[in-house]
Amino acid sequence: MKVTVIIPNYNGKHFMKNCLESLMKQKFEDFKTIVIDNCSTDGSLEYLKEDYPEIEVISLDQNYGFSYAVNLGIKRSKTPYVILLNNDTVVDQNYIKEMVRMIEKNRNIFSVSSKMIQLYNPKLIDSAGDLYTVLGWGICRGAGRSIRNYTKGDRIFSACAGAAIYRREVFDKIGFFDENHFAYMEDIDIGYRAKIFGFDNVFCPTAHVFHVGSGTSGSKYNSFKVKLSARNSIYLIYKNMPMLQLIINSIPLAMGYLLKYYFFKSNGFGEDYKAGLKEGIQTIKKCKKVKFTLKHLRFYMLIEGELILNTFSYVVDWVKRKFHR
Repeated sequence: MKVTVIIPNYNGKHFMKNCLESLMKQKFEDFKTIVIDNCSTDGSLEYLKEDYPEIEVISLDQNYGFSYAVNLGIKRSKTPYVILLNNDTVVDQNYIKEMVRMIEKNRNIFSVSSKMIQLYNPKLIDSAGDLYTVLGWGICRGAGRSIRNYTKGDRIFSACAGAAIYRREVFDKIGFFDENHFAYMEDIDIGYRAKIFGFDNVFCPTAHVFHVGSGTSGSKYNSFKVKLSARNSIYLIYKNMPMLQLIINSIPLAMGYLLKYYFFKSNGFGEDYKAGLKEGIQTIKKCKKVKFTLKHLRFYMLIEGELILNTFSYVVDWVKRKFHR
């Protein structure tokens, strides 16, 4: 067996059929599927047991969040590669084949992000991988742009864990998804950590996934998501940036947080954003900081350059997205 597909689920029964049926149509057959259920109350477990008895299901006694669930699946897996897949997705029949083909191009590749397409508007991209900027913003690359874009494979900052493949053995070197995050930005965090250790994250334009988006949280912006994302952004910076890098980036980071606050304030979530930042600062010490070593200095310098370039890239992408779709 070469691949384990791990699907975290929380009250996603209404999504499961389309997701699982698309996996059954894969041209690549050397994989198994594990569903990790975060104590759903919508009949998900009963549905899976009755309609998909061949699929392994791990049932948790409470909702431990995305990071805990996928970590459990990764540790349970015995295959060289693991795919993390949101339950609100439908994958193309060549999806797994193309993801495996891409990750096997180079042993230094840790993760591969697929070309995620909006399920209800299939002419538009949902994500072509993640960027991270010197402003402290995580960006879904290409979101809202025409699917005619992003047709070539390239390096990205991190893979979107909603539909990504990872090299299993690397987790033993860099650690697993940070369970303090619960959900949101955990994929950028682990992609950042992989880059510190010298691994690559890449984008595969031929692996297509159709994504509902916010299938578990319910909407693009809500109090829960805004607060958790704000908190986790503090964790991400603290854990991955050495003190000197934090000092160098202090002004753009402060600008980034200020701009984000005014954005969320204008959308009615200003207090939630502030509460998330406050919680992040108050609980920051429970996070395990990546230990700085001189052998990683070159990678820190490359990352800093990428953060700056990504900031300018985002501005250009934003303009194109707004005016040139």
